[in-house]
Amino acid sequence: MGKTQLAAHYARTVWQAGAVDLLVWVTASSRDAIITGYAHAGVDVAGADPADPEQAATRFLSWAETTGRRWLVVLDDLADLTAVRGLWPPEHPRGRVLVTTRRRDAVLRGRSRHSIGIGLFTSAEATAYLTAKLAAHDHQDDPEQIGGLAADLGYLPLALAQAVAYLIDLDLDCSTYRERLADRTRLLPGLLPETGSLPDDQAVTVAATWTLSIEHADRLSPEGVARPLMHLASLLDPNDIPITVLSSPPALAYLTEHRTFHADTGPCRRPVTEEEVADALRCLHRLSLVDRASGTPRNAVRVHQLVQRVTRESLTDDQRDALARACADALLLVWPPVERDTALAQALRANTSALTLHARYALWRPVSHPVLFLAGNSLGNAGLADAARRHFDDLHVTARQWLSPDHPHALTVRANLAYWQGVTGDAAGAAAAFEELLTDMLRVLGLDDPQTLPVRANLAYWQGMAGDVAGAAAAFERVLTDEERALGPDHPYTLTARAGLAYWRREAGDTAGASIAYEDVLADRKRVLGPDHPDTLTTRHNLAHWRGMAGDAAGAATAFEELLTDMLRVLGPDHPHTLTARHNHARWRGVAGDAAGAAAAFEELLTDMLRVLGPDHPDTLTTRHNLAYCWGEAGDAADAAAALESVLADQERVLGSDHSDTLTTRHNLARWWDEAGDMG
Repeated sequence: MGKTQLAAHYARTVWQAGAVDLLVWVTASSRDAIITGYAHAGVDVAGADPADPEQAATRFLSWAETTGRRWLVVLDDLADLTAVRGLWPPEHPRGRVLVTTRRRDAVLRGRSRHSIGIGLFTSAEATAYLTAKLAAHDHQDDPEQIGGLAADLGYLPLALAQAVAYLIDLDLDCSTYRERLADRTRLLPGLLPETGSLPDDQAVTVAATWTLSIEHADRLSPEGVARPLMHLASLLDPNDIPITVLSSPPALAYLTEHRTFHADTGPCRRPVTEEEVADALRCLHRLSLVDRASGTPRNAVRVHQLVQRVTRESLTDDQRDALARACADALLLVWPPVERDTALAQALRANTSALTLHARYALWRPVSHPVLFLAGNSLGNAGLADAARRHFDDLHVTARQWLSPDHPHALTVRANLAYWQGVTGDAAGAAAAFEELLTDMLRVLGLDDPQTLPVRANLAYWQGMAGDVAGAAAAFERVLTDEERALGPDHPYTLTARAGLAYWRREAGDTAGASIAYEDVLADRKRVLGPDHPDTLTTRHNLAHWRGMAGDAAGAATAFEELLTDMLRVLGPDHPHTLTARHNHARWRGVAGDAAGAAAAFEELLTDMLRVLGPDHPDTLTTRHNLAYCWGEAGDAADAAAALESVLADQERVLGSDHSDTLTTRHNLARWWDEAGDMG
């Protein structure tokens, strides 16, 4: 991190300012090194006998305790706390001690009056450092490439220093070096200077430093756990690994099987426990190999990306494949069925992405791992439909490499891809994709297969969304008949088909019959799935919406208010379904005549949507539109028109000029210009 350079700068500054009479610099890498450094000082200032280093060191410490002179002792790179036992400089009103160390042990905090944590460089600091170091060797480079290299090295000062030495020695530019770093066939030690060419009198490369630290941590209690724990962390997201993933049963099974046996202690066959994982993480934290975000809900673990790389490169291909499956099993097990904690869901998705990046093909042997599908649908359910579509498009490409076209998992990938294609706005494309998929499923699996039936239902739904309302209703009726026969009346697929049939009957004009049918679906979903199941809540949501569409705006607002209480409890405040329910509650309040209350609710909702979904999400844009509309209804036509102008510009950029939401905004903008008196 540059601790030694900071300590040297401080020591040089106080010396040149005349603030100390004696400056002792000790490289504290071992007890012998400390004694040797003290002994030299003892000979110089206390007349000690150089032939007896231990006695000379003791003489120096006695001198420091009794002298009237001002002194500063720097213990640089203290690695082993036992090395300084009995050798701490004495407390003295005119003496100062400065220690640099990667250790974070409690004994150090107890001895220090001031503890200063040294972190990574910022992006600007790292870029400035690289630029200055390269310029000092008459080496000019593209600023964008310099900034990119700083990010590739994780803004780690030691890695930046050694990268500069490598660049200069081989006369490379940053772009070429970045290409070598990105090449996974190259090992990190081969991308750093040789030991004799290290800068700033450094003794070992950054890769060797961490390898030795991991080995040391693995010998601490609980012995043999730290190394395989670092293996697990090396394939996951460097910025946010939930502790529950590392202490889950699949992770514990991996740690037990791969626990390190040291020759001097022998094998340990006892299963690794959650408590031992916590203790091993503390050891790794004490040695600055991981950071712990203690005090956060997930107690997330962070690991520098280069530490991860060094760890991964110690594994064989077979070891990495087995590790990847263990990580995937761990993620799958801790993934909640209802993503109430949106931050946890985001962390699990990020960890799955990292795992896929480092061990993509291991997750397709022997077949695709379920976590790949879970991560993609989690993206879509979080309101990120475009990202979900891209995710499944990528899975489709990989599936074609590893699975036959008729493999059930390959067919499932196509089904998910078609679904999210529809959600992103391409209903006709989704219907065509499901129609093509259904042909293959009927050939491979048959009409009544549990994998075929939901594809038939999805085909019916997207046909309706593409404009064929009557065809959708008829198709749902056929699917429902077959699902009741093949799966039974209470199967979730059957209940979904009943809900779909009711929806399209209503769209076809049978409002009364559809509402009765939907009420029946709600009753059966409560009985079969429970009142808090997401499908049950969705059914209540749709019934409340239909109530408003039938002319009972006040009743719809009341129903949404009751639904929101349960959604907040079950799904949490940031779940996209909760945000949608809040939106519709505000909307029906406005339709019922409470324009000011609706505007206040939309304003509060917009703040949360910007935070959760982002400014360009279609739901965020719709909320901005409806907030502006409510301002107009409340009598502020000029502000409504100004706000709609801003929304329109963003909708045209994000959705396109022909999107139905964009056209609606143009219509309402004209209306509020008119209301504001601007007929032109």
